[in-house]
Amino acid sequence: MLSVYVDLALGLVVSFLLLSLLVSGLNEAVVRLLSIRSKFLWAYLRDTLDGSDAQGRSWLPAGVRDVFAALPFQRDPRPRHSGRPAPAQAGELPARAGGSDDALVTLLYQRVREIDHPKRGRTSIADIPPGRFAVAVMELATGAPGGVEGFLARLKEIGSPLHGPLNGVWETAQRDLDRFRQGVETWFDGEMQRLTMLYRRYVRWVVTVLCVGVTLLFTVDGLEHAKTLLRDNAFRASVTAVAEAGPAAYDELKARCTGGDPVSCVTETLSRPALARMLGQAPLSVSIPAEGEPVFAWNGGVWWDRLTTPSHWPGFLLTYVALLFGAPFWWDVLRRLTGIRSRR
Repeated sequence: MLSVYVDLALGLVVSFLLLSLLVSGLNEAVVRLLSIRSKFLWAYLRDTLDGSDAQGRSWLPAGVRDVFAALPFQRDPRPRHSGRPAPAQAGELPARAGGSDDALVTLLYQRVREIDHPKRGRTSIADIPPGRFAVAVMELATGAPGGVEGFLARLKEIGSPLHGPLNGVWETAQRDLDRFRQGVETWFDGEMQRLTMLYRRYVRWVVTVLCVGVTLLFTVDGLEHAKTLLRDNAFRASVTAVAEAGPAAYDELKARCTGGDPVSCVTETLSRPALARMLGQAPLSVSIPAEGEPVFAWNGGVWWDRLTTPSHWPGFLLTYVALLFGAPFWWDVLRRLTGIRSRR
């Protein structure tokens, strides 16, 4: 009896894992297609280095709508890609306010563009290691007239928001260049962690919408799927009983496979597990016959009937809540149930 519940748990976990992976894949596809990570990073860098845009607006998105509307399509904060190597000497900042409104972003990109490759004419850099950022700041600071002190004075003159953090790090380092570099690295690492938390907060809403979409697209009723798994287990048990008990147990299978050959019925049933039937509830389904090419079928009417049937709604809610846990959670549950050890 215990094996029945183990089979049920494994079937549900594998199903939720595959659906969660589908949600993660769709989310990653949207993020990569719109270059959200790269734009998020450079929006932060523009706010931190050069301040707001000409209209006084922050470059970082103020809400979920801005992440997937303004950021991808209206205000691209990324610098234009350049295939040239970084110049030997860092450029100079403007001497007074009113100069280039992206002077520091341009200078920073010059120092890190060796790791770049183009994406529709813009940079694709989505992650700058804190150590590399600290080295770039040191190159800009030591190359400026007056060294770090002169660099900080220029930042103050042009009204860069970077002046406050760097000035605090410089004072804390007691004007020691090595400690200053380490301080800049630590500060930028903390800023990247804060930015990651902000990014995940926005993306969590997108994942929530994708979970709803996947659940309703495949009309995955978690409760119905659990019952199907139990029925499949009972059917396999009855087939085994026929093999062991002989013709005396054949009547049960004939009752299940009315109007056809029980052998072909058993073969067809066992070749279509509960997972395949669950994913076959989408508006467009595909079946692979024993011979020939795959056959696509439109199930719009059946899909809509399932979607509008109130008895399925609790199962949809169960599937939706399960997908919110994410693929890592279900993979960990699967490892614990099967004893699979992770390789590190």
